[in-house]
Amino acid sequence: MQQITPIGDRILVQPLEDESKTISGIMIPESAKEKPQRGIIIALGSGENDAGEKVKFQVKVGDKVYFKKWGGNDIKIEGKEHLIVKQEDILAIIE
Repeated sequence: MQQITPIGDRILVQPLEDESKTISGIMIPESAKEKPQRGIIIALGSGENDAGEKVKFQVKVGDKVYFKKWGGNDIKIEGKEHLIVKQEDILAIIE
């Protein structure tokens, strides 16, 4: 896999796909699925904000998180969807 390092206070997230069928067993077509809001932290930036001040990350590589539905920028790495978000776009850590 390519080594991608986000810049500043940005975080690289690999989205986790939601189930493609409901609890009752009904299949959900791709066109009806919503954009994922859960993911795994793949890499962290250097931790500097736009003003050049050091920011402490509240997440670490490997954490499963919820992120804003429309936050960040979509990128593809080796054919897989990823997202680069700012720390402020991370809503919660999934325990």
